[in-house]
Amino acid sequence: MHPIHLISFGYLHLPTSPDDSPVPPTADRIEDVRDRLRDPAAARDILNLDGFNPRVQDVVLNTPGARELLANLADYASLPAGPRRIAIGCAGGRHRASGLKLLARELRARGRQVDVEHLHVHLPRVLKATAGTGTGTGASA
Repeated sequence: MHPIHLISFGYLHLPTSPDDSPVPPTADRIEDVRDRLRDPAAARDILNLDGFNPRVQDVVLNTPGARELLANLADYASLPAGPRRIAIGCAGGRHRASGLKLLARELRARGRQVDVEHLHVHLPRVLKATAGTGTGTGASA
């Protein structure tokens, strides 16, 4: 079987197309987890940690539906003619998306060769202005 390349990214760091929509990395499957998994950045005690930290991974994994999503992705990646590249994106790419280390672990346990690339985990948190404030210190991403 071929190796699987997993990519984590943040939508707020992506280049945009002429219509201002973000251009995600090229992949056979792209999972947008912004609305599916709890944002660990909302918990102040782990705000400055990233998805490599076990505390962040616990928050991500204990989000309702997270285990099912990981199982679904692992099953999909295990298909005989399955994907070569899976990309997982969240807002900033530091927490939920980089937590795909959990998916890599599961795939390796199933005997798959996995390469992981984190596009934005090293970048600072993104602060996005809330509507009407213009302060640039609104909701974190």
